[in-house]
Amino acid sequence: MTARLIQLKAAPDLVEQVYCALLDAISAGALLPGQRITQEELAEQLAVSRQPVMQALRLLKKDGFVQDAPVCNGPAGRCRGLQVTPIDTQWIAQVYEVRGALDALAVRLAAARRSPIDPALIAAGRAAVKRADIKAMIDADLAFHTALYRAAQNPLIEQSALLHWHHIRRAMGEALQSAMLREPVWDEHEAIARAVQNGDVALSERLMQAHSGQASTHLGAQFAERAPSTPSPVALKVTARNRQLRGLQQPG
Repeated sequence: MTARLIQLKAAPDLVEQVYCALLDAISAGALLPGQRITQEELAEQLAVSRQPVMQALRLLKKDGFVQDAPVCNGPAGRCRGLQVTPIDTQWIAQVYEVRGALDALAVRLAAARRSPIDPALIAAGRAAVKRADIKAMIDADLAFHTALYRAAQNPLIEQSALLHWHHIRRAMGEALQSAMLREPVWDEHEAIARAVQNGDVALSERLMQAHSGQASTHLGAQFAERAPSTPSPVALKVTARNRQLRGLQQPG
């Protein structure tokens, strides 16, 4: 008799759901940079057991979104647990530099093909702004930029751009706390989409470079008003790796 495998139910993984929920909360500002968090409190708020929360926090720590909280003197003595990682402004600026270069390449290729960009993407972004729904604004922004990457017909652009999307997403969540930055983003997106569809390569690239540069400038100005933040674990790992490589390249 041939052995038969048990059919699995197609249900989202609970750890992944918790991970996404916590990342959404960090990106939208519901969990603030430097805020202390505990498994117990998060499990209670999400109405799940501690096990998936613990695993999700391990992933978030690995990805640089949470870190060990510093020791403090609380009512019970030493405080323990985790905290939301403060934003490293230099790391975010570097990520935006890379994303800006990829976006400029994408619109250049898309405009050369006169690729149409679905107007519904712009409408979705403007609707999110009217609702003041930061998560929806971030999701709409990703959808718009992803459409540009796919219009370029070079899959490596999308793959490369999405490597650090979660960190951009978090920075956007911080920036979009300011209401006056929300509507202009979609004016810029609409102008870019129009230039791409009209086949104006030079204008498309110029508009995208301005769009990326303004986003980075706004973020830098916002974060400059705050106290200097601790570099994220991701940035520290990259810096350490670069130092190691430089050491290997030095003559013996």
